[in-house]
Amino acid sequence: MDFSLPIDAAAPRVRTTYQAHVRWGARDVTVGGDAPVRVQSMTNTDTVDAIGTAIQVKELALAGSEMVRITVNTPEAAQAVPYIREQLDRMGVDVPLVGDFHYNGHRLLTEFPDCAQALSKYRINPGNVGKGDKRDRQFGQMIEAAVRWNKAVRIGVYWGSLDQQLLADLMDENSHRSHPWYAKPVMYQALITSALESAKLAESMGLPPEQIILSCKVSGVQDLISVYRALSARCRYALHLGLTEAGMGTKGTVASSAALAVLLQEGIGDTIRVSLTPQPGEARTQEVVVASEILQALGLRSFNPSVTACPGCGRTTSTTFQELTKQIDDFLRAQMPIWRAQYPGVEAMKVAVMGCIVNGPGESKHADIGISLPGTGEAPAAPVYIDGEKSLTLRGDNIAAEFQVIVENYIAKRFGSVATA
Repeated sequence: MDFSLPIDAAAPRVRTTYQAHVRWGARDVTVGGDAPVRVQSMTNTDTVDAIGTAIQVKELALAGSEMVRITVNTPEAAQAVPYIREQLDRMGVDVPLVGDFHYNGHRLLTEFPDCAQALSKYRINPGNVGKGDKRDRQFGQMIEAAVRWNKAVRIGVYWGSLDQQLLADLMDENSHRSHPWYAKPVMYQALITSALESAKLAESMGLPPEQIILSCKVSGVQDLISVYRALSARCRYALHLGLTEAGMGTKGTVASSAALAVLLQEGIGDTIRVSLTPQPGEARTQEVVVASEILQALGLRSFNPSVTACPGCGRTTSTTFQELTKQIDDFLRAQMPIWRAQYPGVEAMKVAVMGCIVNGPGESKHADIGISLPGTGEAPAAPVYIDGEKSLTLRGDNIAAEFQVIVENYIAKRFGSVATA
């Protein structure tokens, strides 16, 4: 076991990883190397319900997920996978499907070859592929399926399901050191060792290194940062980032954003997932929205036109700017599945909806299109700025509806010409 590199001394790397290919049909989602950081998500439907699962996969794909993982845990689920793929193809949804395997993946991939072919990537947890002599044999069966069908594999290690024998060996080795580490660094080392040794084993079985993606997921922000800094310094495999069991609502969003932003800013990470627990009645797609927003906030990707809006203060007693901001933001997001093909480049557009004269005109001038609504005591007029210049002024009770029409016309004029060029 290699203890030569202290966790805290691990240097961040430049993103020059192997480049994996996650394919379905004509769709080739590249992961790693100089490819964009990809957004991934996972369904929470019963995979046996092929129609329900296909519908949720479509919703996640339309929200911006570039790969969608589904649970494959029983023979019935494995049998359903080809039908899910068939339904998606009929709907024109070419998003790659990732099979999530634990405990019995070796059997399912061997006994259900149609399932193995319909999936674009397999997710294997080294801690759940078997114990003792069975471990390498059952892991090997899954790798053999990946090689046979030319599929990418994510070797995903979790500290909640870590190989206990490996951890015990590292703990014992650490106890004989002249200056033993604390327990947590040994846990980090176990995660990293499990991932790297499994990757090397997969390579020895014929899986090309560019078809391997690694992850070492934990649920603590600082733990995740430490583990991935060390992992990225020791390999060139593509890396999947995610704070596992991030939580619900604000807690899960903030924790995931804090951890992923640090790593992505350092050039670490090739795919991400935000593992939010949906609030009651909340759409599963919220995790895709948050992941996309993290990448867009860092300037790494553009998914939807951004809407700049002030938080409001004593000057903005009217709620008009709040209502208009939500209306415009919802409208832009709803239209993006159509606009991605119709208006290339529209995802980088900036819209400003401001509530008073203090920052309203300035922010509106910096946006592609912006409106400065009147605050308390201001004249009941809303100047509209297009490409940095004041274009017109709106007045009356229909400002919100009129501004939305202006935004639509601006998009058609500016980005429609790109599509026909």
